[in-house]
Amino acid sequence: MTDHDYMQQALSLAREAIGFTSPNPCVGAVVVKKNKVVGKGFHRAAGLAHAEVEALDDAGLQAKDATLYVTLEPCNHFGKTPPCTHKIIHSGIKKVVVGCKDPNPFVSGGGIAYLKDNGIEVFSGVCEKEAKQLIEAFTWYTQNNKKPFVILKCAATLDGRIATSTGDSKWITNEKSRGVVHKIRHEVDAILIGSGTLHSDNPSLTSRIQDFQTKDPLRIVLDTHLSINENAIVLTQESKARTLIVTGPGCSGEKKKMLTKAGAQILEISLKEDRLDLNELMLKLGQMSILSLLIEGGSRLAGSVLKAGIVNKVMFFLAPKFLGGSDGIPVFEGKGPAFIKGAFELKDVEVTQFDNDILVQGYLK
Repeated sequence: MTDHDYMQQALSLAREAIGFTSPNPCVGAVVVKKNKVVGKGFHRAAGLAHAEVEALDDAGLQAKDATLYVTLEPCNHFGKTPPCTHKIIHSGIKKVVVGCKDPNPFVSGGGIAYLKDNGIEVFSGVCEKEAKQLIEAFTWYTQNNKKPFVILKCAATLDGRIATSTGDSKWITNEKSRGVVHKIRHEVDAILIGSGTLHSDNPSLTSRIQDFQTKDPLRIVLDTHLSINENAIVLTQESKARTLIVTGPGCSGEKKKMLTKAGAQILEISLKEDRLDLNELMLKLGQMSILSLLIEGGSRLAGSVLKAGIVNKVMFFLAPKFLGGSDGIPVFEGKGPAFIKGAFELKDVEVTQFDNDILVQGYLK
């Protein structure tokens, strides 16, 4: 087997913890000796052992003179756990193969340099693209003033409609596509909708995947005038995740008390052109250690988040059906650019098919 093969095993291990490690990144590791995997591990949750420690403990004495494959550069600083570099050196590892360097500009390269200074051979960049994609939210957060990595999810007919003129939207996409969305909900720290979607759909905003242990994301509702009903499902359902209601200044103190008593958290932010200031919200969420945010909702919210410039990634589901009229609800509301050169454009585009549905995803330039 090659370095690529062993790193793929480490990446698979790392993916087992997606959704559970925030605010830490997902990391996997394997220890290889004489072409045999003798130790495996992955970081399971913040505060628990790092992937390297798990793998080295699993390998035991067989770690001496072995090679360690790890998806992310080993840490060289004290946090909730001691530096992994110290454990690697003391275990007798001879060579370390790294997927990608730590994206944190304050520590990047430090772990690799420390290992080399202590006589360990280090090689970096194996399966680098996959390793970086695995931690893209962590990377964005650490390199961009601690703001969350934002994914905008859209689902539309071929003629660009998210609902009929009556507001009916169940279901545009098929069961497999909806399952993918529930998986993404599990993976992110928070999910955001507007008050329009709250009132029309009364959604649960939970992650439900059959035969799979999931975690629900923090539920965020943009509600400028605090119009939410105290019986809304996001307030009354059983879930370990909290509900955060983002509102503007001057809302009723009694309503705030009632919603707080119902278990909701209230966050007041400024208005910008009579709408909640989304850029201020991103800073506030970052301060709450929200690294990743999934935006679902109606056309008004979708148009607003694009214009605010807060979207990093778009996941656009297309169903092979069309309404055949001009009276359905479009994907985006509001005024668009006057010329095509002003259109929003995606890069690094991937296209995936789920039965007859198509998912187009990419990153905003």
